[in-house]
Amino acid sequence: MQLITRVWLKILKTWWQITVPIRLRALGVELGKNVRFYGMPIVSMAEKSRIYIGDRATLCSDSRFTALGVNHPVVLRTLQPHAEILIGEDTGISGGSICAALSVKMGRECLLGANVTIADTDFHAIKPEGRRFNNNQQDIKSAPVIIEDNVFIGTGAIVLKGVSIGEGSVIGAGAVLATTFPKKSIAAGCPAKLLRLNNEC
Repeated sequence: MQLITRVWLKILKTWWQITVPIRLRALGVELGKNVRFYGMPIVSMAEKSRIYIGDRATLCSDSRFTALGVNHPVVLRTLQPHAEILIGEDTGISGGSICAALSVKMGRECLLGANVTIADTDFHAIKPEGRRFNNNQQDIKSAPVIIEDNVFIGTGAIVLKGVSIGEGSVIGAGAVLATTFPKKSIAAGCPAKLLRLNNEC
């Protein structure tokens, strides 16, 4: 039985490496060399927007291929014309959600633990009157998100609009980030706070 399972998973991995790039390129996603896929991500792109996935990046959308499992496939969505999601080379994402109304940029060799959420927008207006049906982008606050090289974001963390995370930082599981952190930060909590600088870098 174990042999059958191993063979089946090997077939699946080969199948995804063939079919996922074809589908993503058909949607307009730009792929670097040797990008790895475990399962089919959920991708949608606004007109004239951009999604780029760098060389040797890995997107895991199947719980059988990551220790903690994933709540859902990787989600990549651009919400407005000219929005962009840029994922650096050698970065790994497990079941994460990334939504960009303006810009979400991730550097190289970043690690996103299972089910991390990154969004550069509030999605809805803050003003309560008519909020449910208000799609006026001038009333919906958005600001670019920047995640520099070699950042590790723990499982279930949420990165909100306007956040920058400096190179070499570590973000604890379940943290909610609403402010900027310098390079080599170790941060955790809700809201996330700087605990110390990472002297291991």
